[in-house]
This record gives sequence, structure tokens and C-alpha cells, in this order.
Amino acid sequence: MSERAAPFHCPYCGDEDLRPGEQGHGAWECRACSRAFQLKFLGLLAPGTSSDSTGREEI
Repeated sequence: MSERAAPFHCPYCGDEDLRPGEQGHGAWECRACSRAFQLKFLGLLAPGTSSDSTGREEI
């Protein structure tokens, strides 16, 4: 089994200076903007689920 993926950049400022956080599993700290965030896997989407939220059908 491979290692868990780590974020490449901060979702707030885009900087790459990230360190694992002390808040628990999936927690990261950005040294550039002093923000802490947590990554969490929510699950898999059902087959046929689209990210298009307009309700329109594709042509």
C-alpha cells in the first residue's frame, strides 16, 4: 500500500510551505498565511453523478 497523499499547496494562499498539523489526522498548517486546515475524504460519488449543477442536459 502506498503513502497517503499530501497537499501540494495551501488552499487559501497557494503557498507550498505546508507542515503536518498537531490537530490530528489530515491536519495541515501553512507557514506563509498562518492558517490551519484539514483534509477529509468524504466518499465516492454514485455512478452517473455529474458536477454540473445547472440541471441542463448536455447536447
